[in-house]
Amino acid sequence: MLKYKSVFFDLDRTLWDFDRSALMAFEEIYEKHRLSDLGVPSVSEFLKSYTIHNEELWAKYRVGKITKERLRGLRFYLTLNDFEINNEKLAESIGHDYVTISPLKVSLFPNAIEILEYLKSGYRLYLITNGFSEVQTTKLKVSGLGRYFDKVITSEEAGYKKPDRRIFEYAIKKSGAITEYSIMIGDDPDVDILGAKNFGMDQVLFDPFSKYAQNGSTYYIKDLVELKKFL
Repeated sequence: MLKYKSVFFDLDRTLWDFDRSALMAFEEIYEKHRLSDLGVPSVSEFLKSYTIHNEELWAKYRVGKITKERLRGLRFYLTLNDFEINNEKLAESIGHDYVTISPLKVSLFPNAIEILEYLKSGYRLYLITNGFSEVQTTKLKVSGLGRYFDKVITSEEAGYKKPDRRIFEYAIKKSGAITEYSIMIGDDPDVDILGAKNFGMDQVLFDPFSKYAQNGSTYYIKDLVELKKFL
């Protein structure tokens, strides 16, 4: 109970319900751009196609094979192509709308605020995120999450993306935390958990939809309130 002094959180899919927020954004984009008139049958079909392309491109972005600017438009261009829409200008417009609209669609996981309130009095709280800096800054502001964190470390600022151990090293140096007294909480076994583990930091795998097993993580939870069991 007294071991840890610093708690590092991931943001998307850990505190911020990224998928629910994205769905709300896509519903607005679908109507704004009249995608049904262009042959896209539903928001869910558009989102399903987008998710495939987005995940593939983000994997490339994490290892530096594609730029942020290219990622933003290409993921929508490829999605539109799935519906036989070849319109680069529309893809760029949707890409701009998405990063503008989605951070305003506040959706947090249950007990997110409760657990941050609980932890704030006993620990130094930090955030490590691979998300685009301007998008994450907006999310933290509009949701009220920002006030809980002493520092926010973004991959753009650090120059490295999770799971690269160098972003964890950067976070430790910037925060002044001590690795063995720190713990990382995130939803992605390959990005958050493995990255922290390889750096030598304890980890908590947050798995609200039971997608994974404990997978070698130090701790495993399905609800953020479960952090009270060991913090």
